[in-house]
Amino acid sequence: MAAAPPSGRERVLLIDDEQALVELGSRILTYLGYQVTTSTSSVDAVALFCKEPNAFDLVVTDYTMPNMTGGELAKKMLAIRPGLPIILCTGFSEVFTEEKARALGIRGYVMKPLSIHELAQTCRNVLDSFGG
Repeated sequence: MAAAPPSGRERVLLIDDEQALVELGSRILTYLGYQVTTSTSSVDAVALFCKEPNAFDLVVTDYTMPNMTGGELAKKMLAIRPGLPIILCTGFSEVFTEEKARALGIRGYVMKPLSIHELAQTCRNVLDSFGG
């Protein structure tokens, strides 16, 4: 039997332009114990973050979105709150690699489709390294 995925109680802002993926990610993170706020708009998510930059312990964002990529979103959020833990989720991408994500200050990188164990472990690794 597989070990239970690691959990947490932190506040997570989850952003993806696909409603079905936001719902799936939200269900997974809620199941793991996190308090989840979701957005299907990168622009709205940045506006929400700007209002209360300390309201979230972790940001989990898709890379490919209209109006603003996850990389651009991360840059804007990190300019407001340097060191903010951010995890980037992406499908296959030759353009944006894990190395480029880390160079921007993004602390975690998860490939789609999301696996509950991979997402759970990445969230814990990023949050624990940030808090520790």
